[in-house]
Parts: sequence; C-alpha cells; structure tokens
Amino acid sequence: MKVGEQCMYLAQLKGLSKSEARKRLNDWFERLDTSAWWDKKVEDLSKGMSQKIQFIISVVHQPKLLILDEPFSGFDPINAEIIRDEMLRLKDEGATIILSTHDMGSVEALCDNIALINRSRVILEGSVAAVKNKFRTRVYEIVYDGNVLDLTISLGAHFELIKSEKSNDQNTAHIRLTGEKTLNDLLWVLLNNVKIISARELVPDFDQIFIEAVQSFNATHTYE
Repeated sequence: MKVGEQCMYLAQLKGLSKSEARKRLNDWFERLDTSAWWDKKVEDLSKGMSQKIQFIISVVHQPKLLILDEPFSGFDPINAEIIRDEMLRLKDEGATIILSTHDMGSVEALCDNIALINRSRVILEGSVAAVKNKFRTRVYEIVYDGNVLDLTISLGAHFELIKSEKSNDQNTAHIRLTGEKTLNDLLWVLLNNVKIISARELVPDFDQIFIEAVQSFNATHTYE
C-alpha cells in the first residue's frame, strides 16, 4: 500500500469519516513535513519517517490518552525536537500522555511526573521538580578572580571545598554547603577575599539521577 492509503484506512478505523480523515491527515503531513511521502510505498519508509507516520496515526483522531513507547527512536535531533513540540502542544490541548523511554533528556523536558522502573519495580516516583530536589547535592560552581588559598581560608569550617581548578585564566571552585548554610552565606564569606564572577548550583540531570537511584536500589535489594 501507499503511505497515504494506509493512513486513510487506519484513520477511518479510528472512527473518522473519509473527508475528515483526509483533512486531518493533510494537516499533520504538512505539520511534520511528510507530504512528499503520501504517494510512496510504505516499504520505502526510513525508520525515522516510519516513526513520524506512526505518530500521525496515533494522534489523528485526537485521543484523550496517548501511550507512547520510545517515540524518539530513529530520529535525528531536529526531528526529535519537532515531535517533542507536538507532544507538548497535545498536552496543552488536554491530552494525557504516558511516555515510556530511556531518553532521560526527554523525561526532564516533557514530563510532569515520573516513575523509574528497575527490574519491574518502581524505585523512584514523583513530580520532576520533587525528584530533582531529592537528589540535590547542595554543590555550587563558583567562578572567581583571586587566589585559591584566599578562597580556602574564606570557607573555614562551614563549607566544603570539593575541588578548585584554573583553566583559560579562569578560576573555578566546586563548594558544598553544610548544615543550614545558604548560597548567600557562601557568597558573603567569599567576597571578603575574592571577586565572584558567577555562581550556579550543580543540579544533577536525570541521567545522573537514574544511575544513582538504580545503584542505590541494587545495593540494598536482592533478586530471586
């Protein structure tokens, strides 16, 4: 079959009339830049183009619930971004989307809530913000002008200097807050001896969170 014929057939199976199916499919084919494939054979589709067509068929009837399994497989970064944007648009229009993926970047960019599954067990769940907050290390990257010895003296016993290095005439230090100390407290003591250029918290991304959560779970559980 040709791509357009199969899409028309599947769209009508989902309850759309022939005219409505053609109208919606034309819109989606233009939106995802696949119009040139309408009259080509299904067997000629590349993996990425096949993924686009499958996505169109999944959403053409405007379902309220979408379950997508690795929807970005086979896509280059540009087309993956296009599909992400469409998923966000569908979510904004009221669709509920369940996404199964190993792409942690997509999880962070798209999801409101997550469940991390390891060996068929949910080992971590909650809102994206809450999960990221749970794995915060309270480590800040400080870029500064000055001497590392002066920086170390400023810290005293209230902050932990993890590392300090100089690259391209720029000093960078990674410092962990201890106790109830805040970033303001850290900047206050540092400004006595060095000039602060920038400060940012080093928040772990979801790849790091995934690794840490799985390692922690495996260390405390046995499997039969």
